[in-house]
Amino acid sequence: MPAGTAARVAILADDLIWAARLGDAVTAAGGVPVRVRTLPALSETDAAFVVVDLTARAYDGVEAVRAAAGRTARVLAVGQHDDVALRNAALAAGAEKVLAYRKLFEDGPAVLEAWLGATRP
Repeated sequence: MPAGTAARVAILADDLIWAARLGDAVTAAGGVPVRVRTLPALSETDAAFVVVDLTARAYDGVEAVRAAAGRTARVLAVGQHDDVALRNAALAAGAEKVLAYRKLFEDGPAVLEAWLGATRP
């Protein structure tokens, strides 16, 4: 990404409050949030970074990770801290990291800024 260009970060979350919080954290981290609520809407964005809420009701979170990673986006997923099976499924589908809601709620801007600036693993 050229210097001075803010990263576009698609946020796939069907909960409006959580989507707003994630969007605020992306903005604070220097990115440009692109909020989407469905898998078809996600496929229409060209964002190089995607944050997926794994526990949504409107879409399958693991399938969303797989779709985003399949188009070479860098993917970070968020979910319940104690759902090890869902975490492992998201990692296997292509998420770079799966973070607990609490981690992003408490340290969101710092975590996202580090993720946006890191090289792809």
